[in-house]
Amino acid sequence: MVDKADTHEQKRLSDSTKNWKHWGPYLSERAWGTVREDYSPDGEAWAFFPHDHARSKAYRWGEDGLAGISDTSQHLCFGLALWNGEDAILKERLFGLTGNQGNHGEDVKEYYFYLDSTPTHSYMKMLYKYPQAAFPYEDLIAENGRRGYDDFEYELLDTGIFDDDRYFDVVVEYAKADADDIIIEISVTNRGDEDVPCVVLPTLWFRNTWSWGYETGPMRDVPTKPMMRYQDGRIVAQHPALDTYYLYHEGVDDAIFTHNDTNNERLYDTSNPTPFVKDAFHRYIIHDEQHAINPDQAGTKSAYVCRLQVAAGDTEVITLRLTTQEMEKPFTDADRIISDRLQEANAFYDALAVDALTEDEKRVQRQALAGMLWTKQLFYYDVKQWLEGDPHMSPPESRQRGRNSDWEHLNNFDIISMPDKWEYPWYAGWDLAFHCIPLAMVDMDFAKEQLVLLTHEWYIHPNGQLPAYEWNFSDVNPPVHAWAAWRVFEMDGKEDTDFLKRIFHKMLINFTWWVNRKDEDGNNVFQGGFLGLDNISLFDRSDELPTGGHIDQSDGTAWMGFYCLVMMNIALELAKQDAVYENLGVKFYEHFLWIANASSEDAHEGIGLWDEHDNFYYDVLKLSDESAIPLKVRSLVGLLPLIAVETVGQDIMRNAKEFSRSIRWLQAHRPDLASKLAKMYDPDEGNKHLFAMPDEFQLRSVLGYMLDENEFLSEFGIRSMSKVHETPYELDIGGEHFSVQYWAAESKSGLFGGNSNWRGPIWFPINYLLIEAMHKLHHYYGDDFKVACPTGSDNLLTLEEVADELARRLCNIFLQREDGTRPFAGGEEKFQDDPHWRNHLLFHEYFNGDDGAGLGASHQTGWTGLVAHLLQHLGEKR
Repeated sequence: MVDKADTHEQKRLSDSTKNWKHWGPYLSERAWGTVREDYSPDGEAWAFFPHDHARSKAYRWGEDGLAGISDTSQHLCFGLALWNGEDAILKERLFGLTGNQGNHGEDVKEYYFYLDSTPTHSYMKMLYKYPQAAFPYEDLIAENGRRGYDDFEYELLDTGIFDDDRYFDVVVEYAKADADDIIIEISVTNRGDEDVPCVVLPTLWFRNTWSWGYETGPMRDVPTKPMMRYQDGRIVAQHPALDTYYLYHEGVDDAIFTHNDTNNERLYDTSNPTPFVKDAFHRYIIHDEQHAINPDQAGTKSAYVCRLQVAAGDTEVITLRLTTQEMEKPFTDADRIISDRLQEANAFYDALAVDALTEDEKRVQRQALAGMLWTKQLFYYDVKQWLEGDPHMSPPESRQRGRNSDWEHLNNFDIISMPDKWEYPWYAGWDLAFHCIPLAMVDMDFAKEQLVLLTHEWYIHPNGQLPAYEWNFSDVNPPVHAWAAWRVFEMDGKEDTDFLKRIFHKMLINFTWWVNRKDEDGNNVFQGGFLGLDNISLFDRSDELPTGGHIDQSDGTAWMGFYCLVMMNIALELAKQDAVYENLGVKFYEHFLWIANASSEDAHEGIGLWDEHDNFYYDVLKLSDESAIPLKVRSLVGLLPLIAVETVGQDIMRNAKEFSRSIRWLQAHRPDLASKLAKMYDPDEGNKHLFAMPDEFQLRSVLGYMLDENEFLSEFGIRSMSKVHETPYELDIGGEHFSVQYWAAESKSGLFGGNSNWRGPIWFPINYLLIEAMHKLHHYYGDDFKVACPTGSDNLLTLEEVADELARRLCNIFLQREDGTRPFAGGEEKFQDDPHWRNHLLFHEYFNGDDGAGLGASHQTGWTGLVAHLLQHLGEKR
């Protein structure tokens, strides 16, 4: 196995003389329908800026594109536009349904796949499947609008547009000759049996930084209008913040130009700032409006027009070069550069993957990591400026007291890992934490930078809250940021203590925010709202309850116990170099014990979360008359106490004198608290101390539920709600009736827009934490502690074996079965049987709790990229 450090790609990552990441896949896949572009009085971002406006309206806060790239400041952008001779709209960006149009929330209605990428983006490859018939925009909207929550979504394959293989495979490859020198190869393959035309427009444009009326320009905006022109057979792009770029072409018919300015005439029936506006290429290509483009061949948006006639089964290739160098023969070395970068990408991933992985496992791992790397995006959002509006477009008064109005300090302009650049073209705090685990496998520095980023003062709130996501920064995400930093620190060899300190100091502030804001009764039992679990409960836990009162949350309390133990770990690690941190380790373990004890009190007395009748953890509804009702919904909220676990060995106890003394004092003087602190002697390691929310009895009981195939255990991981609730759990309070039911697949509720469903499907992030908890518990209990897996069987496993079994089940969602099918693709025959589809993977947001089929956001929802790390672990165990 080659050392990854010896590969060309790793050397590029370490090259401090060049910015190899200056260009990358930093365009969004949807800038329309976002909060940043919304000027509506009601905050209905989808409706204010729909897909139909996107071709005509200049974006204020960022650009989108098809298979596109940009520089890190997104001043200059490159992407594709396509026309099959039938579409009513030039295909410049991906289409999908808005939250109100989809019967299960927003959903992209296209097929595209991230096939490859290196961490420096020295080599990238993406596939887009473009139908040859007219794209069925209206049919998709109408049919999904007709369908209800009980119906499946109406997908693009369902329309029949791919029948008889009447489509193009459009493959885009990027290969860097140097940091600012990029070969672009576009291959168009006709999968049908008839010769058909296809117009391809490789498009180069500037982000609009000149239309907003700022004399000096806001941060990173440019007041001077850049310009590109056709000169000496190439497009020349000049921008005051960039070097001059040249876009060379080979085998192209024509070059056309316009400006990236809004078509006011079309959208608002007012005059245009220039005769040549953003949608000019659409009008020129589809409607033959010759006057739409600039005859002087100059502007801020340009494209080469490639009119192809693609024979049945054949492939046409277009080659371009985007570079800061003037060249007489730009394509003499193009094939070699593409070949070299691909070979180097192969070498990088061959060195990364452990030898024990099968070829199919390596394929899954590589595409998962490619998707993680393609899903980077420039995120630009200055909330203060957004609240004030632009000189030519004032926001409604309601904005001043609405969404994100209390986040004026937030000023983001960074390359950030997105959950999904179409459905979620904005960062999400707790998603990002999970992204950093697989990202650290390929680019440790980028993973660290991402974690540090959210702790900067222009991200984290002055009160200590981490931003959740653009739709509402004040939503409360689970506190996993410190955990991710600790795991990345471990993956990096536990050497970068400066990184760990930076995170730890900000997490102290964040932890204090949690304690002060989310423990309503001051009894170490926490709330937090939906905490990323959306509609898992009888009620919307983030809203005012219809019953009054509040909910003491099993998951909120477990997250805080988990947070304490992570912070304790970090403090004890830092104490190895600076004893000052040791007292903070003491503080966090003591806080954990208070939380763990509070969680185990009898819920029937309205105090705690452990139910002694069912031997399971539940949320507890605390009413205004001080009565309490356990909400006996068996869901992830009752499994999450398992993740609040840590083992401290004798080596730490020996070196952390104050920590060790404190534990001895606690055992002698507060045995009630110390009951949550177990200790055993290991002949190889000495004394081991276990910090865990459940004791051994509670652990066995909860595991009995978790590993029961009639409850949580699926063939493909742990369900988010027990299957026992196929019979709904019902509750009558104050004359009102409430119920909750297990749904294996999409939500049948309009709560959270209908697209968020933790009532049955399998989600990678919680499964990953449960697997990690099993490893930790095994480290303490050892091989003598065994449980039946599945529950009720004769198959007794150690907790280490349980962890590996769960990891295998999750990985099997993507791996080929003996018949060649992959569970994630469900019943889609194209994905299962067609050789041009079946090895192209989609990493969905969540998965059917019964059959493993992919659901929700479909294109590298980042935390599902954890499969790359799980595969690596399983390979290492072989």
